[in-house]
Amino acid sequence: MKKRYYPRKKPFKKKSGKTFEMKAGSDRSLKGVFQQIGVPDKTAFKPDPFQQEALEAIKDSDCLVTAPTGAGKTWIAQQVAKHIMEKKGKTWYATPLKALTNSIHAQFCEIFGKKNVGILTGDIKKNPDASIIIGTTEILRNQLYDAMHTGESLNCDFIILDEAHYLGDEDRGVVWEEIMIYLPVRIPLLLLSATIGNPDQISGWLTSIRGKKCRVIENHKRPVPLFPLFFHPSGTLFPLMKKEHSPNRQLLHKKVFEFAKKKRPPLIAPPGKLPKFSDILNILNHYHLLPAIFFLKSRAECDQAIRLCNTDILSKNPEVKEKLNIKIDELVCNNPHLKDHRHRSYLENTGCASHHSGLLPAWKVVVETLMAQGLLNAMFATSTVAAGVNFPARSVVILNSDRFNGVEFQSLSPSEFQQMTGRAGRRGMDNIGFGIALPGKFMDLKYVGKLINANPLDVPSQIKIDFSMVLNLLLSHTPEQIRHLLDKSFASYLISQSKKRGELARKRFGNSLEHLWMDFLDHMGFLQQEKFVDEDGKLTSDGIWASKLRIDSPLLVAESIRQNLLPDKDAALLAAMMASFVNEKEFKDDPLYKKDSANKLTNTFIALRKGLKPFAINMLKQGFPAPNLFIQPASLMYAWAHDEPWESIMNQSEYAEGDFARLILRTAENLRQMAKLENTFPAIAQASKKAVELLLKEPVITFYN
Repeated sequence: MKKRYYPRKKPFKKKSGKTFEMKAGSDRSLKGVFQQIGVPDKTAFKPDPFQQEALEAIKDSDCLVTAPTGAGKTWIAQQVAKHIMEKKGKTWYATPLKALTNSIHAQFCEIFGKKNVGILTGDIKKNPDASIIIGTTEILRNQLYDAMHTGESLNCDFIILDEAHYLGDEDRGVVWEEIMIYLPVRIPLLLLSATIGNPDQISGWLTSIRGKKCRVIENHKRPVPLFPLFFHPSGTLFPLMKKEHSPNRQLLHKKVFEFAKKKRPPLIAPPGKLPKFSDILNILNHYHLLPAIFFLKSRAECDQAIRLCNTDILSKNPEVKEKLNIKIDELVCNNPHLKDHRHRSYLENTGCASHHSGLLPAWKVVVETLMAQGLLNAMFATSTVAAGVNFPARSVVILNSDRFNGVEFQSLSPSEFQQMTGRAGRRGMDNIGFGIALPGKFMDLKYVGKLINANPLDVPSQIKIDFSMVLNLLLSHTPEQIRHLLDKSFASYLISQSKKRGELARKRFGNSLEHLWMDFLDHMGFLQQEKFVDEDGKLTSDGIWASKLRIDSPLLVAESIRQNLLPDKDAALLAAMMASFVNEKEFKDDPLYKKDSANKLTNTFIALRKGLKPFAINMLKQGFPAPNLFIQPASLMYAWAHDEPWESIMNQSEYAEGDFARLILRTAENLRQMAKLENTFPAIAQASKKAVELLLKEPVITFYN
């Protein structure tokens, strides 16, 4: 783990002040604010002006809608889908997250009926010929690849890209950009995005490459007003900001400023420990500020937090507790893995839950369902819950002004902060929402004050070259045509912008995309060297079938197939080998070196790794990633395919439940891609189909039932 990034010039000192015994209190100025708490009067739904503008705009142009979380962007999509369905057309609704895909699918089934709505993700495929398809962006991109290859028109009359700010996502933004480049002009495009800094650039780019106007509809008004609070270690609540301040000069409330400038401020918890959340919840409950989402820095902290809650609140509300427990029983009754979940007792007795990616997906659905129905007092979550899925609360509590991005700690960006606080205030359920700063070792209050009304960041281009892209584009394009496609990229448009607005793009991609083009040529050169592409830039027979492997490590898997290194008569063994390609976890020990490890699994794995070694070394020498293969994930997947109990596998595993469930699902998706090779490698394809069946069972598939 890299050293934590400090937004201050100097790190926080280890010496710190005393801790307080918390007691509920509030600044006098908050009396009027707290009087606003309540449920708004029920009124007939009336579309907001920006929603009506968007519906008008898409009649004759593409449209980019940017608005805060919960503002009602999905309603626009529903109206569009309804209009297209009435015209006997087909709508494709793409989202970045499988959980969001499932959520939108459920909403649309309720509105339009199950027979009219299909779902396509890497894990499930239901009703693919329906009038409305809800799916992940990767599936849509792959359908565009297929359409370009076959020359057939994509069977679609309207495309909706939800969470379109993912265009700037470092890992997955390239998929969004590819979709916008490849999408036929005849198909109208609706982009739904959180507030971003450069909607004009995105619309300008789309207008330039699609030859039709892309209109921008902006709405900066939150559906529920946000009031920022400061939770003093004593238990007293203060406004975070001064009442009178200009948008350009954010000033902390006097008491907060005095706290922030102290060299040894009082502590809300002893050094290295979490605060007593039972006390914090009681104080928030006293002022009617629950339910709340607490954003913590790690999975371990989320799990620890629920142990620091008590039964006080639920014990005073027996009706709520009974309703909560009835719903929990209903959600877990058919799943033995959930019935005895280690968090269940905390959930039932405190009304508090932990939520993070290390938890079993099915358990996260239980938590999300309870939160959505207003049955929880608090959810302790990592920042991942802030993006994409709608689980609002009356209050959002932030403990750190930085977050771990997988490599290092970095200050929260304005977009990340807005996504978190966007969960505060439930439309139709709250008159006002609260964003609460809880002081801790890594909380910079001055920095948070600046984030309150900070301008959203620009969305950059994240286009990059990989082998799957090159193979799939060469299926239907010459290298020169691909260069023309790259010239249509968002990166190319940004480079052409003014000196200031195009500076970052030119720094990354060069003055005329030369870096990106050279990267493409390097990838194509390696494919030519390995006989996947011929001298004229056309795919060989190996390149054609390898292009169907839209998976984590397409070239390594393709080489394994060419060398007959993968078992095609043992589905469980094939699943195990594929898990080693999918795995991203590093392991220090290697059981291959144990004397008693010689068996069918290890012999197959050793042969695979030995056979691939020259190819992998060649990839690394030429600057391409070649993941190290570990036997541990293969061994666990082999056991799972042979029906070893889930609990037994977890006891001998270094994986968290959620991580291993994702490994299984991603392995199954890789195997589905392998099953497409039935014309060239029928034995491998058949074994892949059987392997998928072996892997997808409870508790992994419960999430998708």
